[in-house]
Amino acid sequence: MAGHEDFIEAENAEAIITRIEHKSRKIESLLKQYKPVEALKTALEGSSAITKDDRCKSANWIAVHRAIMAIKDVDGMLASLDSEYYDILMKYLYRGLSTGDRPTCEQCLRIHEKLTQRAGLGCILRCLADTQNTV
Repeated sequence: MAGHEDFIEAENAEAIITRIEHKSRKIESLLKQYKPVEALKTALEGSSAITKDDRCKSANWIAVHRAIMAIKDVDGMLASLDSEYYDILMKYLYRGLSTGDRPTCEQCLRIHEKLTQRAGLGCILRCLADTQNTV
């Protein structure tokens, strides 16, 4: 039975990767229009772990990373970002910190500080406690 579930997951993964590729093109378009906050919102939409497939998670991380790195005004971004995105953004910030890449870590720490001030420690706790929905 597990083999059947793996096959279904692989089929879904291809469809998910196609959606992520479409989303990535939209993000690039928004970034070219100097709309980084809209690009981040687009990147975070539907980003919750919908699959356990690492290819999907990596593809989605690339899209989110591109949007995160384009953010210059962190306060302005958080002011215009709906609170529903805070937890998923925090997960991606920790993913960014885990890369060890200096520019990525610096940007993630800048956003993490401001996000924690705005969303509170509960945001961190929910992110760390949720081991089922990893990004």
